[in-house]
Amino acid sequence: MKSIRLTMSQALVKFLNAQFIEFDGEKTPFVQGVFTIFGHGNVVGIGQALQEDPGNLKVYQGRNEQGMAHAATAFAKQSNRRQIIACSSSVGPGSANMVTAAATATANQIPLLLLTGDVFATRQPDPVLQQIEQTHDLTLSTNDAFRSVSKYWDRISRPEQLMSAMISAMRVLTDQSDTGAVTICLPQDVQGEAWDYPLHFFKERVHYIDRQKPSNRSIEAAASLIRSKEKPLLILGGGVRYSEAADTFRQFAETFHIPFSETQAGKSGIESTHPLNIGGIGVTGNKAANDIAQNADLIIGVGTRFTDFTTSSKLFYPETDVLTINLSEFHASKLEATKVIADAKSGLEALMTALDGYRSTYTDEIEQAKKEWNQELARLKDIQFTGKDFVPEIKGHFDQQQIDEYRHCLNTELPQTTVLGHINEWIADDSIITCAAGSLPGDLQRMWVAKERNTYHLEYGYSCMGYEIASALGVKIAEPTKEVYALSGDGSYLMLHSELVTSIQEGLKMNIILFDNSGFGCINNLQMDHGINSFATEFRARNHQTGQLDGEILRINFAQSAAGYGAKTYEVHTLDQLKAAIEDAKKQTVSTLIDVKVLPKTMTDGYGSWWHVGISEVTQQDSVKKAYQLKEKQLEKARKY
Repeated sequence: MKSIRLTMSQALVKFLNAQFIEFDGEKTPFVQGVFTIFGHGNVVGIGQALQEDPGNLKVYQGRNEQGMAHAATAFAKQSNRRQIIACSSSVGPGSANMVTAAATATANQIPLLLLTGDVFATRQPDPVLQQIEQTHDLTLSTNDAFRSVSKYWDRISRPEQLMSAMISAMRVLTDQSDTGAVTICLPQDVQGEAWDYPLHFFKERVHYIDRQKPSNRSIEAAASLIRSKEKPLLILGGGVRYSEAADTFRQFAETFHIPFSETQAGKSGIESTHPLNIGGIGVTGNKAANDIAQNADLIIGVGTRFTDFTTSSKLFYPETDVLTINLSEFHASKLEATKVIADAKSGLEALMTALDGYRSTYTDEIEQAKKEWNQELARLKDIQFTGKDFVPEIKGHFDQQQIDEYRHCLNTELPQTTVLGHINEWIADDSIITCAAGSLPGDLQRMWVAKERNTYHLEYGYSCMGYEIASALGVKIAEPTKEVYALSGDGSYLMLHSELVTSIQEGLKMNIILFDNSGFGCINNLQMDHGINSFATEFRARNHQTGQLDGEILRINFAQSAAGYGAKTYEVHTLDQLKAAIEDAKKQTVSTLIDVKVLPKTMTDGYGSWWHVGISEVTQQDSVKKAYQLKEKQLEKARKY
């Protein structure tokens, strides 16, 4: 057997270069590059291997391990899971920083390869710098924390173990039905150890993504169920986008005259302007989709996990029949559904043939629902706050004095919905937006009109604050010719924006539009809507008289912070300033940040949805008692499984 003597790290780099994906006859390299922050535990191991011979892998310098792993996740997501960027970290805090990113990738079923530095396999220098010593189990290290958030986890304690570990890693990373984070722990001594690796380990490996076809029995059952219904509703999930099944989905909806709604992962799979597209559904859905969902006699979920936001915590369609088309039997089996286990495109094609001649009984309901929602969209976009009266979007609990305080401190009268509506109008149709957490995802799923496909990139499986800006970098790597806009709240920006520096370093221009309402506005709404007074969710100074965080509103100039990194920045307090900033940002070649001050409590609302959250059963507050009683009433109406 022919072999080559390499260190484990050199063998790993060589192996990654030999991995390819083939989908619908098109073959592409699977691993595009490696994000890394070199440190104790990877710089002289993997670092040496990448410096000496990276092959075709491009090495990116991260600024925060969580941020770079988010960027890698976004790259894979925007690439429809056909290509990845691996992430290499040091020992201890370097690897621990990536746990959140691993969970984010796994929750969203996006392939993410994490190569975490680890302590010595020999244990001879124990305890090494950054090592945690668990007295009950000396085999444990920081990296064991990844076990609960990884789809596959392994530790390479001998160089030859790399072979079986990486074969398994590739199996999971390319599994369209059950992928997510893959964590390979690399003890720092083993990284530099050599072994005679057989040459066949480095041969070109093509991982074929075959379109799984459904069984005849499942298609017959699905067709029979649909034929028995008059007003079904389709839900377009992320699986439709990853399957690249948009045209087939559109044809299915048009052929049988079935309206379709979208999940966060599915949105922009088909243009928002399509006559049958009634928009986002559920807790962050709009009135059109939510009304039709509650009156439908069959829900057809294609490539969706049916999260609590999609089902409105199972309040919607509590007894309605459900049909699923999904590669994952786990997700397809939810809500006691009739299930078709198949690739979205193959499943829809087979079902289309079996349904020949069927047509729903919808008349003008879809057109009317869209018309009414478009009128609401126009209203949300054109709201003007005069300062004399409350606008409907300013929710209860804030009195005129508080609103005036925010107007004065932030120097703005801009409602968030108005800003979003105009951004949607002023940026190019093929621009890609990214977002993840706070009130913006709800406003975006309801209000954002995706004029071109695959231009809406939201992480909402884990709703991870800090994903927004890092993801824009990953999307820009995947789509270098398009403008990318990260829409972020001030809370998310403060939590993680370090990969802005990497974008400047790489010359990968991205645009950050930062909505500053001086607080964790979404969670402030959540607590106040459930009877709790505003508490530690606004950005206020400590009041030394009361001892609470209820002092003056913090005033932060985010534009100045980004300017210090080298970004082109803008401060926005009016619509005219916003338009001027967006137009000027289009001319820039460096990353930009537009700091937009918006009034709190100016988001969209629930449009008939409900979100099940834990509320105190025992309390002295009447408002909390009332919220608890309402929750119990809603639970009585919701589906129980």
